[in-house]
Amino acid sequence: MSTVKAGLRYSADHEWLDTAATPARVGISAIAVEALGDVVHLELPELGTVLAAGDACGEIESTKSVADLYAPAAGTVVEVNQAVLDDPALLNEDPYGAGWLFTVEVSAEGALLSAEEYLARNGGELA
Repeated sequence: MSTVKAGLRYSADHEWLDTAATPARVGISAIAVEALGDVVHLELPELGTVLAAGDACGEIESTKSVADLYAPAAGTVVEVNQAVLDDPALLNEDPYGAGWLFTVEVSAEGALLSAEEYLARNGGELA
């Protein structure tokens, strides 16, 4: 069963936002990773990209499909996780840790759910 990490905020499209980190860290949920299967390629926004909450900002390619990545918040991308670009399997292994995607200086959050609200919509268990 997939886990939902407590303390994060989630988009309806399965991205998570960790606002406890400065700058805020972005990734995708274990529920999304499980649905995608083995991730084989990522396209992430470039440094300095100004994101609008809810806009497509990258792609995740797996053995099953290709899915768009959506920005959970508006702001400027300040770091991209090169380790996950070099080894996309990190996303499958640790979506809330080593598999984070990028960081953003948040100017405004999008429509986000608490971990409990996301769990109620998608199932899984709280971690």
